[in-house]
Amino acid sequence: MAKINEALLAILRCPVTGSPLAQHGEELISTVNGEDGVALHYRIDEGIALLLRPEQITA
Repeated sequence: MAKINEALLAILRCPVTGSPLAQHGEELISTVNGEDGVALHYRIDEGIALLLRPEQITA
């Protein structure tokens, strides 16, 4: 499991809600729900957080 550095995690924000992110396994999760009432999830791929809006992900 790739662990995001705590100092970096402290400054990262959800690109949709602007809220802080929390790491859970291989993804970062917004601490505030999106417009649909569901928390947003962002994949960590080879140690890199993919902070793309859901509609920007094609694969």
